[in-house]
Amino acid sequence: MLEYNDVTPGKVILMDGAPYEVLNSHVFRKQQRKPVNQTKLRNLITGKVVDTSFHHTDKLEEAEIKTREIKYLYTNRGEYWFCEIDTPSERFNLAAELLGTQTSFLKVNSVVEAREFDEKIIGIKIPIKMELKVTEAAPAVRGNTVQGGSKIVVLETGATLQVPMFINEGDILRVNTQTGEYVERVDKA
Repeated sequence: MLEYNDVTPGKVILMDGAPYEVLNSHVFRKQQRKPVNQTKLRNLITGKVVDTSFHHTDKLEEAEIKTREIKYLYTNRGEYWFCEIDTPSERFNLAAELLGTQTSFLKVNSVVEAREFDEKIIGIKIPIKMELKVTEAAPAVRGNTVQGGSKIVVLETGATLQVPMFINEGDILRVNTQTGEYVERVDKA
């Protein structure tokens, strides 16, 4: 059981029979009153974000989320197909709604972490930084800094990304998958 002040960002609690991830929390005291923990929670099944306050008398149960590694294979008609790492013949699919926006950085044969609740996969967690190849990039024109010295490129997964002017087609970039931003160039074409 968790006390009201143990509900901190990153923890997963059980509320109304569903797992909620704590996005942020703030413990404060209003004048002479008892302390309150004001939190922002995200339902891991539906994705809905709610604001909830916990008082000093509240006891909360921590949700039991299991993780295992799976391999991404391919996409077909809005279904993302995965397999177990040790047994590639055991394939299963997950709907695009379940995976969220992370799918734009999923590379074929990449290993991701599946999150399970009650023996059912409720989402995946991809690595924070991934290396992806640039498939389309406009050439850099000397003196073209009106746009702030950046341009938009297309990555091998189909995602578009704002990058500096010196990035060319064939370069391999390191991308932050949480923010969707360019980090650095790993290999030059």
